[in-house]
Amino acid sequence: MKQLLTITSVLFFTVSFAQTWSDNVATIVYNKCASCHHPGGIAPFSLMTYAEAAPMATAMQDAITTDKMPPWPPDNNYQEYSHTRSLSATEKTTMLDWLTGGALEGIAANTPPPPVFNDGAILGAGDLTVQIPTYMSKAQGQDDYVCFSIPTPSLTQNRIIRAIEIVPGNREIVHHALVYIDETGTYVTDTVGGDCMGPDATLVGGYTPGSTPQVFPSGAGFKLGMNLPVGSNIVLGMHYPEGSYGLYDSTKVIFHFYPLAEVGVREVFAQDILQNWNLSIPPDQVTSFTAQYPPNGGIPIDISVLSVFPHMHLLGQKIKAYAIDPQGDTIKYANLPNWDFHWQDFYFFKNIQKTPTGSVIKGEATYDNTVNNPHNPSNPPVQVFAGESTTDEMFLVFFHYAYYLPGDELYDLESLMSIGLTELSNDNNAGWNVYPVPFTDQLTINNFELQAGDRVSLYVYDLQGKLVRQLADQKEISSDFTGFSWDGTTDQGATASKGTYFVSMNRNGAFSNTTILKN
Repeated sequence: MKQLLTITSVLFFTVSFAQTWSDNVATIVYNKCASCHHPGGIAPFSLMTYAEAAPMATAMQDAITTDKMPPWPPDNNYQEYSHTRSLSATEKTTMLDWLTGGALEGIAANTPPPPVFNDGAILGAGDLTVQIPTYMSKAQGQDDYVCFSIPTPSLTQNRIIRAIEIVPGNREIVHHALVYIDETGTYVTDTVGGDCMGPDATLVGGYTPGSTPQVFPSGAGFKLGMNLPVGSNIVLGMHYPEGSYGLYDSTKVIFHFYPLAEVGVREVFAQDILQNWNLSIPPDQVTSFTAQYPPNGGIPIDISVLSVFPHMHLLGQKIKAYAIDPQGDTIKYANLPNWDFHWQDFYFFKNIQKTPTGSVIKGEATYDNTVNNPHNPSNPPVQVFAGESTTDEMFLVFFHYAYYLPGDELYDLESLMSIGLTELSNDNNAGWNVYPVPFTDQLTINNFELQAGDRVSLYVYDLQGKLVRQLADQKEISSDFTGFSWDGTTDQGATASKGTYFVSMNRNGAFSNTTILKN
């Protein structure tokens, strides 16, 4: 009997303290997985509910253990970035404990409200829209890479870009899209070979699943933007993954400009500062190369570096970018120890990286041209040189940067890049009473269906699906309830940025949501 009681006690203790979907795991999945794994997303399955996630436990465990998912190539210990998708050590432990502990649901009614994903334009109509013609993916036996060059006849004068939003025509097949500005207007559309890597032009922005519109930092006394000269073509480099053959897409790019009379906007430059076109990669070898700018001496002026975008092809194994300042100190930009050709992006820093006059910008890249590289396009391996097709190789590192002004390094880019106050294209306030709209520091949120005795959880999410504020967790509604209040701060006590947010509610196990605007 004593032994039975001991076993029972151990089992009770284990069950009582096991991680559950409703109490521990759902919020992590919402924040780090759901931007791709939601209905209509690029991922092959949704993880928005316990019923969807539980059968995928084995696949999730493997992906998390090997750091394959969530996809985030940069080493966060090397540099801090805005909007990182990687799991923290605590989140990883929680997820693995849940998966190895039986992937328990817990009390279903305690499941937090899920994030909301907008499949349309978040920022509204904008000032200039360019759209590729309807295109059928040819990605049958391999991925399809095509480029579309689109004129801008309605652009009658030079403008300064405030924000760029890429809206996939078919989110289930658009793996990524890169947007270039061809100031010469001479680049032509290339959809023939399926291996177009884009033009030799200004790479201004990009889309990967789960990303939000690219908004250049703007705040009191600090406004940045990119020039779009009249007569430019907009070039879209599209990536459609293997298996999407026969499906159609017509992706568009929406540009938002600063007003013509806007003053004080500092120009942002986008340039592949690091290049090496002398690549010669022997077969059956792992080979490393370097790049440096300038070739001799140091940079002539102080610059403020906002982002970094490393670029290699299928043989890429790892890549690093940094600078050495005149004192010999290292300014860290990015370290990607496990290059993944399928997940490329602009990585914006948490804070601007001041790079002073006299600094030398450096890059290191390693290529695996052996049979051990599962992405090697040639079997047996062959000699590979620098070039623009996917079977060639590249060593480029793009940067967003501006001329430095004192104090630039103190700005919080993540906050300044938050979505500006704009007209919503998909308002979803039916059944809700939210006021004032927009609000600054005090918002009242109510739902006409709420009744005394209801149990409610109410969460505020940003446009990336990340939790901003937990306003209520299984709160019982009283007879004198008049609504929930939000003071515009995050769970960490910081003031939330201006922009659009989603309020998601769990009412007695039923979910609903609405949008709010913060000024």
